[in-house]
Amino acid sequence: MELTPHIMITDSLQHGIRNGVSWLLKNQQPEGLWVGYLETNSSIQAEWILAMHFLHLEDDPKYPSVIRAILNEQRPDGSWEVYYQAPMGDINATVESYTALKASGMPANSPPLRKAREWILDRGGPAGIRVFTRYWLALLGLWPWDTTPAPPPEIIFLPSWAPFNIYQFASWARGTIIPLTVLRARRPVRALPPKHSIDELFPEGRERFDYRLPKKGKTFSWPRFFHLSDRLLSRYVPFPCHPGREMAIRRCLGWIVRHQEADGAWSGIQPPWIYSLMALHAEGFAHDHPVLAAGLDAWNQHWKFENKGATYLQASESPVWDTLLSLLALLDCGHDFDTTPQMHAALKWILDEQVLAGGDWQVYVKEAEPGGWAFERENDFYPDVDDTAVAVIVLVKMRPFLKNADLERRVDLAIHRAVAWMEAMQSANGGWGAFDKDNTSRFLTLIPFCDFGEALDPPSVDVTAHVLEALGLLGRGMDDPVVARAYNYIRSEQEDDGTWFGRWGVNHIYGTAAVLPALEAIGEDMNAPCVHKAARWIASHQNPDGGWGESCESYMDLALRGRGPSTASQTGWALMALTATGSNAWDNAIEQGLAWLLRTQRTDGTWDEPQYTGTGFPGYGVGERIDLAKEADNLDQGAELARGFMINYNMYRHYFPLMAMGRAQLHFSG
Repeated sequence: MELTPHIMITDSLQHGIRNGVSWLLKNQQPEGLWVGYLETNSSIQAEWILAMHFLHLEDDPKYPSVIRAILNEQRPDGSWEVYYQAPMGDINATVESYTALKASGMPANSPPLRKAREWILDRGGPAGIRVFTRYWLALLGLWPWDTTPAPPPEIIFLPSWAPFNIYQFASWARGTIIPLTVLRARRPVRALPPKHSIDELFPEGRERFDYRLPKKGKTFSWPRFFHLSDRLLSRYVPFPCHPGREMAIRRCLGWIVRHQEADGAWSGIQPPWIYSLMALHAEGFAHDHPVLAAGLDAWNQHWKFENKGATYLQASESPVWDTLLSLLALLDCGHDFDTTPQMHAALKWILDEQVLAGGDWQVYVKEAEPGGWAFERENDFYPDVDDTAVAVIVLVKMRPFLKNADLERRVDLAIHRAVAWMEAMQSANGGWGAFDKDNTSRFLTLIPFCDFGEALDPPSVDVTAHVLEALGLLGRGMDDPVVARAYNYIRSEQEDDGTWFGRWGVNHIYGTAAVLPALEAIGEDMNAPCVHKAARWIASHQNPDGGWGESCESYMDLALRGRGPSTASQTGWALMALTATGSNAWDNAIEQGLAWLLRTQRTDGTWDEPQYTGTGFPGYGVGERIDLAKEADNLDQGAELARGFMINYNMYRHYFPLMAMGRAQLHFSG
């Protein structure tokens, strides 16, 4: 039986909101923040095991528990996957996990390794592994250094106006490239003992195996040109004479040391962090050197997570993001700020986290003052526009509740700084990227080294929509030049079916749910055809059970846009999109969605959600949506997302449905 709006508001919905709010308040950290486990794939654990071998640190107390984490995630077919219930395993995660288990001393005839080996060999062996996996094997003496792509450390000398300088790469790629240039130049090896080798993955013998990267593109094409250039560069790297090489390496090391964050990590993500540790160690930094010691100890702080009887290592952490969205959920549910000390504590923590130091973004945005927020608690070099926009949304919504003059002034100053910084970061096409301005040089993605997820950070609709929503809440409408440019960018990105692509969340449900509240905030006519088309698509993709879901497979299969098992987070996004229209035309869909959320809510007030609904990299290489009909065949991945990086933010399952319930209650009572 369908529930009527009246029953929803007065009984079931209010009860669900109370339970959700209670769970949220009980799960706040003592410092005032909220943070959930950022769940990714087993490569993160496997690479830590391999790094410990390279660093001569196999006696780390976490070691056995991290091995258990790898074993926990093996699929029944013997492989490891990029995201929950992917249609197939991933060759890179599987080879890395296999190698880590061998490095730990597990015998080749053990059931986990036997199953994994059969899966790898059934797919042609390790010939198709990505560049990063090749680097890991080379560090352990399992792959020839000569056949790995070779960005030289001399790249550090290139000025900011040069087309291949490090600041043309996305921030995450930049922080990864610098230590890898050092490792590639030195080509260090700490070989595994012979009994721990992976020779069994080369059944026809290593002498007959082709280690070279596959050629791409036509004979006369830019991809083939860069492939040839890389082959020539590979011959230059081991050449005995390198004018300026030692100076370049010293400058790279200096860059790495300067970019270490206060918690000991680098860039707030695993790749720059783990490669920096190995590069520094290869250059003589001892384990007890302050830089190396802090980097190693960081794994023992907030970067590990105990789950299923094992230790999982996070690829990143999301306390700022989780705290902001938890506060937004409480505000959407009409929670009383004045009588809730948890909200006061969270507000103070957020204000303290505003980044007022300079960062890499200043290379191309020299005139702006700092004022953003980072995703992590320590990542001052890389504040991001998305966190900053949501911070402004939360602070603006909190502002009317403040009764302390000093706190009011502090919040006003934080908003002023954040808005000025965001305006300075607007790209030429009117949109915003996450970390940098106009980071759009597709030329870079053609080099063989860039076969991983995304090498660029161009503007995206979802980040831009959050900025627009923030500006709209400040009273700025489409007569404002900054807003108008962003509005035009968003309208130009609308798909033929009415949706918007989701760069940082899965996928078209996320993108569309970001845009519609933003359009409402800046005063768009919510009866406009573009709005109606988007809402109709959302409503038409509701599952028979009343919820919404979209698989990560939609990044490679157009037919799967808006299709997948219902999840709490994606149902929340869909409901927020529909309620933003202010129309009663979608009330039946909203009611059914609320009924699904209330039916699946646990007795403790939260929801279960094993699905991955967060996006790190879709694996397109260029950092933005592509024409899948034309370009999918050029990618080295299928629906398994071998080049991708997907995330289960374990608090998405809570604050997004809670936001939706609060907004739906307002919708029906308004």
